[in-house]
Amino acid sequence: MTRTVVESKTRTAIIGFDQPFCVIGERINPTGRKKLAAQLEAGDFSTVEADALEQVACGATMLDINAGVVYNSNPNPNETEPPLMRRMIELVQALVDVPLSIDSSVPGALLAGLEACQGRPLLNSVTGEEDRLELVLPLVKKFNVPVVAISNDDTGISEDPDVRFEVARKIVQRAADFGIPACDIVVDPLVMPIGAMSTAGLQVFALVRRLREELGVNTTCGASNVSFGLPNRHSINAAFLPMAIASGMTSAIMNPVRPQEMEAIRAANLLMNNDPNGARWIKHSKPPLAEGEVEEGARGRREGRRRRTVAE
Repeated sequence: MTRTVVESKTRTAIIGFDQPFCVIGERINPTGRKKLAAQLEAGDFSTVEADALEQVACGATMLDINAGVVYNSNPNPNETEPPLMRRMIELVQALVDVPLSIDSSVPGALLAGLEACQGRPLLNSVTGEEDRLELVLPLVKKFNVPVVAISNDDTGISEDPDVRFEVARKIVQRAADFGIPACDIVVDPLVMPIGAMSTAGLQVFALVRRLREELGVNTTCGASNVSFGLPNRHSINAAFLPMAIASGMTSAIMNPVRPQEMEAIRAANLLMNNDPNGARWIKHSKPPLAEGEVEEGARGRREGRRRRTVAE
């Protein structure tokens, strides 16, 4: 079985076909979040702190960190993004102990993140473009970390799933040339919006199966892409995720704060036999105890143990 190992200083997470689905929290990303972008430009990290704590509390296995802010005073991301990435990673890993995903298109920011990260983070990402392969794969090899491989290249994003599969194959083969094993490649086959392409769901399910069976790699995606532009997006996402899991997808970059989607994932873990004895499903399905309330049967069990001890 292919297993991709990611680590923080104190915790290990495994992405794999025989593992619970890996939820990579997406919230620490200023893209499309004007308020967060403005806060980061002003040196205010309060939302980053709150998002880190909330996502882990809601069940995130990992956290994705993106520092892509365009500073008005200096719009050059090659200068502004690396120090911001370092600062955000240092802050987040001081608050939570889950592994991190370093998310950037700026090589300097990827390097800054790798230098600041404790453990074995996931690098997000490399594409099939030649310049990206030559810039990112040496970092992956040097720091011995896994990497997200996005299935687009110099020609852009193809609507043909066969083309996207071949881009993934190319990245896996080029990584092997650097001595990077397939278990350290997590392929993003690119989920198209179902509102723009009616076969988008069917395409990605078929692609995930091929990636597992033919390349033996783990997979991920930006889960909310599938519902972009449609109403009631969370219901679509909550249906999409278990179907993707059943097809072989092993992780997703998503919002763990949405209970509807997290419940769908926990149910899928149970049905795919990746929740031993249903322990996680049962734990999260129990209603919270009221203040001063004792779990039913708990006192009797404790008293029973005491009686047996006395009898012995």
